[in-house]
Parts: sequence; C-alpha cells; structure tokens
Amino acid sequence: MAEPKLIYKCQQCGYISPKWMGKCPECDIWHSFSEEVAAAGSRKLSLRPAKALSAHPLRLDEIESEGEPRHHTGLAEWDRVLGGGLTKGSIVLLAGDPGIGKSTLLLQALSRMAGNGAVLYVSAEESPQQLKSRAQRLGICSPDLFIYSETSLEAVLDEIDKRPPLVLAVDSIQTMYSRVLDVAPGSISQVRECASRLMRAAKETGIGVFIIGHVTKEGAIAGPRALEHLVDTVLYLEGDRTHTFRLLRAVKNRYGSTNEVGVFEMKENFRNEGKRPRRGPKPFPVAFGRAPQRSLRLRCGLLRRGHAPDSRRTSGACKFDWLGAAAPHQHGS
Repeated sequence: MAEPKLIYKCQQCGYISPKWMGKCPECDIWHSFSEEVAAAGSRKLSLRPAKALSAHPLRLDEIESEGEPRHHTGLAEWDRVLGGGLTKGSIVLLAGDPGIGKSTLLLQALSRMAGNGAVLYVSAEESPQQLKSRAQRLGICSPDLFIYSETSLEAVLDEIDKRPPLVLAVDSIQTMYSRVLDVAPGSISQVRECASRLMRAAKETGIGVFIIGHVTKEGAIAGPRALEHLVDTVLYLEGDRTHTFRLLRAVKNRYGSTNEVGVFEMKENFRNEGKRPRRGPKPFPVAFGRAPQRSLRLRCGLLRRGHAPDSRRTSGACKFDWLGAAAPHQHGS
C-alpha cells in the first residue's frame, strides 16, 4: 500500500507547497503552513449555477431605471449615514472594535425593519438564547424577526431560497465558511468566497444584506482587501469605551455621501439616537466641533488646580483645538 503523500497548506489563503515554508509567498503571512494529507482524487462539489443579471449586453439608454428603492432602518441617524436607508439589493459592511456595540445596534435596527416584512438574522457567534436575552434587555419583541444560528454559507443560501426575507444580516462574515474550500473559517479565501456569494445573492434576489466584520489590532477590517471592494457600503462604528456616545461613519457608499456621521448614545438598556445637546449649567462651557458636514455642540467640563509653574493644558475625548471656542470662564475645584 502506497504511503500517503504529505503536503503543506497555508491556513490563510490555501496555498499548497510540497515542503514547509516559514512565510507564505502568496499572502505573506508567517507560520501559516500546516501539514496535511493530499487527497487521493479531485472531489467535485455541486454548486448552484449563477443567474445572469442580464442575458446580453444592454445599451445604457435602454436600461429602465428603478430609482433607488430603500428600506428605512427606523433609526434616523443610521438612515442619514446610508443616504436615506438600506438600498434594495445592496450589501453593507459594518465594522468596529470588539464590544463597541455592532451587534446591539444592528439588532435594534433589524427589529424596526421587521415591521415591513420578514428579517433574517444569521448569528454565527451567539446562540438564539443569547440573542433573546439581549432582545429582552433592549425591549425588542418582533414576530417577523427570525434568528438563525448557523455558520454554513450553503445552509443560509438554502434558507433564503425557501423563505426570502426582506433583509438579511450575517454576524459575522469571518465566522462563516463555505464547503467549496477546504480552509478554516476566517481565512482570506473563506472571507472572499462567502462575501462574493452573498453579494451575488443580494443582486439576484433584491434582498438587502448587512454583514458584520471584525477588525485587526491596527484597526483595519480583518480579511482580504477585496472584501471592502465587493460591498456597496462600508461603515465604521467608533467611540470611547469610557463614554456613552458612539459615532457611525461611512468610508465607502455607492448610494450616498461619505461625509455624514451618525451619533448614538449607549444607555443601560437601550441604544438611543444622540439628540442635540442643550447648553449645560455655567460650570460646563460649550465648544463646537466639526464632524465632516455636521456641526456638533460639545459640553466641556474644566478642571484647574492652582498655578503650578510646570502645569500644562490637556484634554480628554476631544481635540484640544476644539476647546478654543469654549467660554472663557473657568470654574476650578
């Protein structure tokens, strides 16, 4: 009996080498090769044929314009950033640091969108019981919001074929996998394959798709750069963990401007949209900051300790230059 042939496969991109290598020449990742047994024969996978978006080339003036039908999220701040709502057949990538509130904000938006039709929330990271607990904390109870705990892309696509939803949400794209590829979930090949097939499904069916993406320690979206090119909109949820406000901004938007910013306030049991802050009492001067094309009024608290010769001025959670517009009166303590 012949000995099995051993190969070394990169766990990030699937590159195969007959010998071990420290750095993958395809994706430039170090220490990503693992030893595997080569398959005896090629295995064919039955894939669904892709539907053609158009049967033949069309003249530009012959194409019927449907406008841009949109689904409102029920959150005015999010609709502002999207350019008026979620465009039919578009795919939106929502990224942010771990624990910043991506899933919480998305769950709240989906519950409001479920008032117009069925919404499917595919959670590959949390169980239905965990999502139910979060929904109760947020006061969410929607009969048309369906939870599907699944990591297989093929299972999700089959579910869409059986019961097409109005909106699909996938949390997260890095935990999904396709049986087409023999690499681990989260690898560059898997992320690219899952995102491209979700994008194809959105264009064919007209379903609006939200996908949540992880970020690296450098702040970039984990996975291939092609992920940001595939989607129609890329949103970032940002904020300081020690403060209640979160900012939602777009770095790419095919259906709207990238100069808008949405403000949300994180409370104990509800993520409320940030309202225009009123002028506080006299100990809190008001400064004005600019966030792309939206002016924000900030309430500043000033603290002064004597007149030490080596003292210096600092600011927290706000650019120091913005404080120049603050009221000149300082109230020490």
